[in-house]
Amino acid sequence: MNESSRTASGGAARLAVVLAALVIVVAGIKAAAPILVPFLLAVFLAVITAPFFVGLQQRGVPAPVALLIMILVLLVVGVVGATLVRSTLISFNENLPEYEEGLAKQTQGISDWLEKHDVSAPGDALADAISPGAAMSYLGSVAASLSGLLSQGFLILLVTVFILLEAAILPAKVRGLPGLREESFSSMEQIVDDVRRYMSMKTLISLLTGALVLVWTWLMGIHYPLLLGLLAFLLNYVPNIGSFIAAIPGVLLAFILHGAGAAGITAGGYVVINVVVGNAIEPRVMGRGLGLSPLVVLLSLIFWGWVLGPVGMLLSVPLTMTAKIAMEGSEETRWIALLLGSGPPDEETTALAS
Repeated sequence: MNESSRTASGGAARLAVVLAALVIVVAGIKAAAPILVPFLLAVFLAVITAPFFVGLQQRGVPAPVALLIMILVLLVVGVVGATLVRSTLISFNENLPEYEEGLAKQTQGISDWLEKHDVSAPGDALADAISPGAAMSYLGSVAASLSGLLSQGFLILLVTVFILLEAAILPAKVRGLPGLREESFSSMEQIVDDVRRYMSMKTLISLLTGALVLVWTWLMGIHYPLLLGLLAFLLNYVPNIGSFIAAIPGVLLAFILHGAGAAGITAGGYVVINVVVGNAIEPRVMGRGLGLSPLVVLLSLIFWGWVLGPVGMLLSVPLTMTAKIAMEGSEETRWIALLLGSGPPDEETTALAS
């Protein structure tokens, strides 16, 4: 066997080992999902709240007091979220007969209008296509996922607190590791800063999106504007697909309550909000280099949803974005980060360097 054949054989063997290791790691993550999901959410919360925690300390607030403030804020948010989800489920169940009646009325009106224009579309077929039961199933599954997370709120909060406490001394620990070069430490520090910046900016943009949806649905007289705003906030972490999914319950409720015209106006409002925030504000704030390819977004949504469940779908883009930022810090894996990005390599490289 010549040298080139041995090299090719060795490369194929290494690739097989890497793929086998990857399968084992993914299987392990999927098996450990019940433990990993609360931990990942705690890390997510810690990354978001860390700048506020540090900011309070920089303004002269003692660390224990700053930590107590953060705990109280997280507790208030958790209690409000749990109350909102619970009251929404109860109210939706109580109003379901009203929604069924409204759906029958609206679909019959559309059917009559179509018949006047010589288009055959039986009202029963429209009612089957747009069912309040399906809406309840969709909304209920989302609310059940949120309720499941909130039921683990104490564990998530506890882990978040310890992560915030550890974050203050972790850099000194890492810097003191034997054999760690200063360049490696600087690279890791840059990766952490980039992830923190991405998560903080994405959270602020998601808050803006959720607030605008809340106001818009309230102005349109749609029920549960707080929950619709919360859905828009959470699903904004999933670009493109998330905004479409978040709009479904609002548009459907608008149709049932106020008719097809109101549903069209509501859908138009969702489109305007997401176009303005997603295409005008977000790129200016976050930079093009922090984007992901739409195909990568879809694949990460499917993959993390399969591995970690519904929460994995919400965290799919942050997790993929974190991996992309980490790969940008190494010459060996930077090409993968460029392939994951939303623009050509030259634009990506320019954005990353700025």
